[in-house]
Amino acid sequence: MSTGKVALVTGAGRGIGSEIARTLARDGAFVIVNYNGSKERAKAVAAEIQAAGGDAAVYGCNVADFSACEAMIRDVIKEYGRIDILVNNAGITRDGLLMKMSEEDFAAVIDTNLKGAFHTIRHASRYFLKQRSGRIINLSSVSGVMGNAGQANYSASKAGVIGLTKSVARELASRGITCNAVAPGFIETDMTAVLSDAAKENLKSEIPLGRTGSVRDVAELVAFLASERAGYITGQVISVDGGMCI
Repeated sequence: MSTGKVALVTGAGRGIGSEIARTLARDGAFVIVNYNGSKERAKAVAAEIQAAGGDAAVYGCNVADFSACEAMIRDVIKEYGRIDILVNNAGITRDGLLMKMSEEDFAAVIDTNLKGAFHTIRHASRYFLKQRSGRIINLSSVSGVMGNAGQANYSASKAGVIGLTKSVARELASRGITCNAVAPGFIETDMTAVLSDAAKENLKSEIPLGRTGSVRDVAELVAFLASERAGYITGQVISVDGGMCI
């Protein structure tokens, strides 16, 4: 459980991020629902949390912006007094074959998915260190573990998140701060809904469990890693992929 904890979840207005926010709130955390695109979606997630008896607030910030992340962390500390759980979920895709990929598409994905995680950790870590406690959970991907054709930028960003996670874990462990990565496989979200039925069936054929995952599958693991029950786990990359990476 995360009763009484303050949690910041980036990119929490939809998909996996919104389910993580709801699950942490269910476990007793006060959740800041970060968004960059749609304030309305973020407010809807916060309202859903509150309707279920939880506590939540929304905060708009583009995690690709170093200074904006500094202001966000500062404002969270000023308003709520502390930060206990940081979930770096915000991410974008700009898929395309390497030979046709623009520098802008490569950079945009790195800026949000990898540098965004660095930005929030960089600014939150000083408060974690003062508290001598904290949970950092970074969302990687099966693409960052195995690679994926047409996703050189996304795979590179998510592989970078793994390296970042392990380095942060080593640097902060002596102060009681853990840092782990979760690597989802083929999870049913609005981002995967655009795939054709043929593409979905082809992906399922590569999953030993023979089915796609749900956002709840990912959120429950994140909630565990954020809890006191996971106090002796750090620097790990845990796949939620139905066995794709076996």
